[in-house]
Amino acid sequence: KTGMPAADTQEKGFVNHMADKEQRAGKEPEGEKKLHEAVCVLLVELCERFTFFGIVCNMILFCTARLGYPSHQAAMVNMCFVGTSTLTPVLAGWLAEYLVGRTKLVCICMLLHFLGTALLPVVSFPFEDVHIDRRHVLLTLPKREQKIVFYFALLTASLGIGGIRAIVCPLSAYSLEDCGPKELLSFFNWFHWLVNLNSAVVFVSISYIQQSVARNLGFLIPFVSGLMAMITIHMVRGDMIYKPKAGSSLLTAFGVIFSALKTCCVRQRYLGTAVPSWLDHAKEHHGGHYSETQVEGTKSLARLFPLFTFQILYRTCVMQIPSGYYLQTMNSNLHFGGFVLPVAAMNVISIVPLLILVPILECINSWLFSSKDTGHSPTIYIVVGQLSAALSVVAAGFCEMHRKRFPQVEQTLSEELLLVSSMPCFHLAPQYILLGVAEALVTPSCSLLSFWLVPERMRGISMHFLALFNGAGCFVGALIVQTAHAGTQGSWFPHSLHEGKLERFFFFLASLMMVNTLGFWAIAHRYNNLHEDCTNGFRGGFPGEKLLKHAKAIKHYNSVLESSPILSPVEKT
Repeated sequence: KTGMPAADTQEKGFVNHMADKEQRAGKEPEGEKKLHEAVCVLLVELCERFTFFGIVCNMILFCTARLGYPSHQAAMVNMCFVGTSTLTPVLAGWLAEYLVGRTKLVCICMLLHFLGTALLPVVSFPFEDVHIDRRHVLLTLPKREQKIVFYFALLTASLGIGGIRAIVCPLSAYSLEDCGPKELLSFFNWFHWLVNLNSAVVFVSISYIQQSVARNLGFLIPFVSGLMAMITIHMVRGDMIYKPKAGSSLLTAFGVIFSALKTCCVRQRYLGTAVPSWLDHAKEHHGGHYSETQVEGTKSLARLFPLFTFQILYRTCVMQIPSGYYLQTMNSNLHFGGFVLPVAAMNVISIVPLLILVPILECINSWLFSSKDTGHSPTIYIVVGQLSAALSVVAAGFCEMHRKRFPQVEQTLSEELLLVSSMPCFHLAPQYILLGVAEALVTPSCSLLSFWLVPERMRGISMHFLALFNGAGCFVGALIVQTAHAGTQGSWFPHSLHEGKLERFFFFLASLMMVNTLGFWAIAHRYNNLHEDCTNGFRGGFPGEKLLKHAKAIKHYNSVLESSPILSPVEKT
């Protein structure tokens, strides 16, 4: 009998050992799975960006040389495509949440993405060069049908891009909930650094292939890149489809605003009831239809609307790279040491400052955020960045005047003989560099403020609003180009730059951007102290979120007690 307890003890010890071994073995694949998912998300992100930049980088040259568009229409098409691709993630997120479902929608978007990127090579393929015999060509695609297919391909590709960005690669998939301002700014800095590094590779490689080696096969590269993205999504299937937490929606935010406006007008007209904020009229106890939590979340979001509004004109300036700046480069001397540079390769000059500045900004941010007494806000980065964008457009105006002083020479682009200025294209470098500095300063800082200065459940909605205003900036840019061209009878945005006054368009846009910068500088103090906003209960100060945070803290405390090697089993009980 004395040997039985010992045997039982040995058996229990063996069972516990095997259980611990199985538990450890179960944890290791879980960690590997998360790493696999993270790598796949990053690959899909890079492939999607590769597709996007591959379509954008030489669209103006394709529209002017292949489709016969005037310069201002080609610039407008490019800006509208970028704007549509910026807005479609918002639409896709709403469809996935309310109508279609995430799994079904991502399949539809992958199909649209495949269809759009497959149709682009059809538009660019030279059917007229393929002959059945000496007298008959293989196929003739009229210009009208060619343009219809082209626009349909751009629309389907942009819808597919939006779905992939919103469902497969949303910002919330990177688990940023527990990050502070310093970590968030670091994440946004390096995230945009990676995106721009990818775009630099695209602008150099694809633009050269499209322009010099095989211009008609250039659109096959976005097709192959999109196919790679879809294969990557298929590798992880349902695990790739990120499911966000339930919370407020974009429609709820719009509903609160419209309900408050409606109730506010009625109350002021008949009752004249005073409330602390006009959005409080949407609350149920003030005659509205929304709970206090929903209204308070929308109020925190409304505080960011001035920030979003001042991004519209800034985004219009950034869109000069694939429009006005591209046309300047296309009409400059691209020969360099016996080699013809791709037009879109000049975009790399705007990316280089960003790649250099991000590590420097990381060091500056580490020093600024090291003091816990003061809450550093990156609004100064936004002010300096917007000023740099204004100076970039001013530089573009002076460079355009300088470019027209050079005699004209013949230059072949995409088998089209063009009369261009003999000025070397590198003389345009200052305007690209200044706009690259602006992007390095503005985009990560604006993303941080949009993400941090709202409650956790409103962060996705806040980023959607930022995307809406950025997309609006692209369409405003297209509207300004059309207005300038029509109002000046083609003088301010001419088809032949040597005969027009493109510099006046740049100076006009720069003056608008200077006013925009001064306007943001005047209201920047509203976002100056990040820590003060947190401590005053502005961010995450609602009772439900406080209870959730307390529950997370208790759960974390219990997990620490259970896993602590210092406490003995007796002390734990």
